[in-house]
Amino acid sequence: MGEVELQYNGEKLYIHSVLFFYGDAASDALSIDIANDIADHWNAAKGKVRIKNTGFDVLFNIEGIYAKALTAKMVFNNNNPRNNYFRIEEFASDNISFVDDVPSNTGFFKLDNLLNNSTTAAHEYGHTIGLHHPMQMDIRGQGTPGIMYPRGSIVDPEFQYSPVAAPNAPGGTINPFTRKVLQKDIDNLNLPRLSYDRSGFATIGKFTNVWHTQHQP
Repeated sequence: MGEVELQYNGEKLYIHSVLFFYGDAASDALSIDIANDIADHWNAAKGKVRIKNTGFDVLFNIEGIYAKALTAKMVFNNNNPRNNYFRIEEFASDNISFVDDVPSNTGFFKLDNLLNNSTTAAHEYGHTIGLHHPMQMDIRGQGTPGIMYPRGSIVDPEFQYSPVAAPNAPGGTINPFTRKVLQKDIDNLNLPRLSYDRSGFATIGKFTNVWHTQHQP
C-alpha cells in the first residue's frame, strides 16, 4: 500500500510506502536492506505514465523501519495509507512469504525468502499495491519475466533454475532471481485511474491491518 504524489513541476509521480517490520528475525539492518531492495527493483524499470496529457516518471520512495515496540493495536488502528506491516520469522507454517490480500498493507515474510536478491520482497510489494499473478504462466518466447510471475512459471531456458532442464521438469521453471519490474508492471498499476485530490495525492492499495502472531513448527 502507498500514497501516490503527483509533482507537476518536475513531472514526477512518487509512490511513498513505509514498511514496518516486526518479529524475531527483524532488525534495523534487515529492514533497511529490504526497503532498498524493493526500491531498487521497482525504480530499475524507469517507469513512465501519462495522466491528463502530462507524462510522469514513476519513482518509488520506500522506507524500512524495524518496529521493535509495535503492538497489535497500533496495526489495527492505522489509517495512514503509507504504512505497511510485515512480520519476519525464520519459520513460516506454509514455508512461504505472503500478503493478506491483493491489495493489502500487511503480511508475513519468511527470512530465507528475502536473502540474496531473491526478488521475493519486490514481488510481495507488488501485491500490496494491487498486482496479481499473471493468468498465463507459460511465457516462453517473451523474454525477461516480470516481477509478478510466481514460482512454477514456465520461461525461456536462461530464466530457469537450470538452463538445460526441460520445461516444467525439475529445474525447468522460473528462477525468481531473474524476475524484473517491467514497464508492463507499471502499466498494470492503473495509476491514471486513481482518485487524486486537488493537491495531487491518491491512495494505492487498501487497508488490511492484520497483526500476525509467530508461527509454530
